[in-house]
Amino acid sequence: MDNKLRTDKVVDVKNLHISFRTFRGYPHVLNGVNLYVKKKERISIVGETGCGKTTTVNAIAQILAKQARIDDGEIFFKGSNVLTMPQKELKKLRAENVSIIFQDPIASLNPVFTIGQQLKEVIRYSGVEGAADKNVQQERAINALKETSLPDPERIMDSYPFQLSGGMRQRICIAMSLATPRDLVMADEPTTNLDVTIQDQVLKTLRQRVEEKESALILITHSLGVAREMADRIYVMYAGNMVETASSKDIFRECLHPYTKGLMSCIPKLAGGGIAEGIPGHIPNYMDPPPGCRFAPRCPYATARCSEKQPPMFEAAPEHFVSCYLYENGKVMTKENSDGK
Repeated sequence: MDNKLRTDKVVDVKNLHISFRTFRGYPHVLNGVNLYVKKKERISIVGETGCGKTTTVNAIAQILAKQARIDDGEIFFKGSNVLTMPQKELKKLRAENVSIIFQDPIASLNPVFTIGQQLKEVIRYSGVEGAADKNVQQERAINALKETSLPDPERIMDSYPFQLSGGMRQRICIAMSLATPRDLVMADEPTTNLDVTIQDQVLKTLRQRVEEKESALILITHSLGVAREMADRIYVMYAGNMVETASSKDIFRECLHPYTKGLMSCIPKLAGGGIAEGIPGHIPNYMDPPPGCRFAPRCPYATARCSEKQPPMFEAAPEHFVSCYLYENGKVMTKENSDGK
């Protein structure tokens, strides 16, 4: 999975380990995350709440909380190691190359400045030609609002965030992220607080704008349906580990990891069949995670071997990788012989 040329990747995360300082110690949240995004590619990270999806995205942009500690790993952006960048280069990276659409738009927008003031400020520091010209800022800001299908953009420019609906605020966040060309857009649950109809509109807007700008996209979502619709490839994450990755088509045609199968079984079906039971158990305590595979305590196929060592990524099918001993040597193994005997 790592023998592709790094030059064709916008982002390449390698063996990333992150822990957080707490009064009880350092819980190990990310446990060797590997992830990459190629130019113009759309990927999605799915998994339960608390599995490390947002931490991964924040690490790429280097906006982690002060309590965070990067214990190991590398993060490359277009071949340059983000973790060793001087602060000046990091600021330029965030201003010109990377943008983030956060989960809560009301927390992302400054309540004491108008939408126009905030949009112009993003454009001003973007590095695009003529960005210092106020007329250019005004024109680009208006166009960004029009491109996200917001009505009466001139009025919205003079509005404050609290005067707008949740759907409008989220569209404004998309407009800010793509008002200028970006190599990478990261969207962290961009439709969480919106009703179903507005969710669909916002996602269509995001996809259209990303394609038009030829940006790469990392989408964090709990919804497998959204991931299938939006992403070329899907990463399934559990308790700080990527446990499966493949194209969206392959994941939905035949998912392999027991955790992914559990997620799929939770999806409501049009044919009925009762209420899904979900996956027994819960995410482990990061202060004292289980040795070996972190999913082993919840896995119906776990053996003694699973509790001894974290399984690496096996290529179970072409470009379909899974972190599970059931697929060692590229073939499905039975529960009886998956302990390596």
